Amino acid sequence: MGKTILVLNGPNLNLLGEREPQIYGHDTLADVEAMCRDAATAAGYDIDFRQTNAEHEMVDWLQQGRKGLAGIVINPAAFTYAAYPVLDALKLVDCPVVEVHISNIHRREAEWRSRSIMTQVVTGIVSGLGVHGYPLAVQHLIWRLERSA
Repeated sequence: MGKTILVLNGPNLNLLGEREPQIYGHDTLADVEAMCRDAATAAGYDIDFRQTNAEHEMVDWLQQGRKGLAGIVINPAAFTYAAYPVLDALKLVDCPVVEVHISNIHRREAEWRSRSIMTQVVTGIVSGLGVHGYPLAVQHLIWRLERSA
């Protein structure tokens, strides 16, 4: 088992802090990365933090990291609802995976937003805790790894 946690972010999260701040808040993706790094570094883990608007790139990253990672935190964003190639790639990984959503997807305006296809293959989900859900997901992965060691 490695000591790296891969944190993946899907479409439009590069605009975090600007895009719909009433839903997603004012923190930027750089702020989120710093929070994840702080949580991981404190426990002796590394963070590999990435964002993409391209589904094929997300699939490539999951395939590359399918073995040897300590864990994966993924905010699939809009990939959540219909990105079956991302779902299939998640099925290939051999580490725990926590799905994160900044907003509570179960309280969103459109019913389709409450149905994540990724949830069926992930270890757990954090939804609705704002950007604070990311470091919580990192901490959970570390807790889980340390307990199983």
